[in-house]
Amino acid sequence: MVECPKCPLHGMKTFRAFTAEELAFVSGFKRGELAVEKGATIIMEGHHNAHLYTVLSGWAFRYKLLPDGKRQILNYLMPGDLAGLQGSLLGEMQHSVEALSPMRLCVFERDKLYDLYRNHTGLAFDVTWIAAREEQILDENLLSLGRRSAIERAAYLIAFIGSRARNAGLNGTTAAQIPMTQQLLADTLGLSLVHTNKTIRKLVDRKLIGWREGGCEIKDMKGLLALARWGGIGETPRPFI
Repeated sequence: MVECPKCPLHGMKTFRAFTAEELAFVSGFKRGELAVEKGATIIMEGHHNAHLYTVLSGWAFRYKLLPDGKRQILNYLMPGDLAGLQGSLLGEMQHSVEALSPMRLCVFERDKLYDLYRNHTGLAFDVTWIAAREEQILDENLLSLGRRSAIERAAYLIAFIGSRARNAGLNGTTAAQIPMTQQLLADTLGLSLVHTNKTIRKLVDRKLIGWREGGCEIKDMKGLLALARWGGIGETPRPFI
């Protein structure tokens, strides 16, 4: 198990630094680590979960299912992201989380979340910030689904995920590789697989991305941002638990 003071996420400019007191609390808050394989369900909609998780390495996605099996992907989880907060506050998860790659998760006992709010105002603000940021992401996704064209939606989503991956250290200093299938993209954009395939071909023809088995390669981030009419992710350091 990685000790919190030796966490590989510390020192990355993407994340704000802990104070010594905060780091001591988080070290006690952590109950262990969980290794999961690609395709494993980490959190299941409708279930109670006794734990919170911070992604230490790997990718995952949050999604909801309709009774007929149709899936809507809500967001993607990367190193530093928190999973399970909804269950901690509402008692029952309203979405599921599946591993998109092999992952390692830090495990926290959700009952101790109240100690965090009572005794560590800085960390409590961080949790609130994380929840507010998730709402902001969902707002932008809703804008895409409601008002962006299919190619604009795809450009925004690929630019957004690529930027987050770069900031989380998943692709070094670039935003090159995204481990996404066309079906995952379709389930995120709310498009049919056929429509998604046509949209991807348009992005490839414009030399904005490359697509091959196993994922997407970003070739022109500025072009994607311009097409999506989106300003990109800010550089302000974000918190993580």
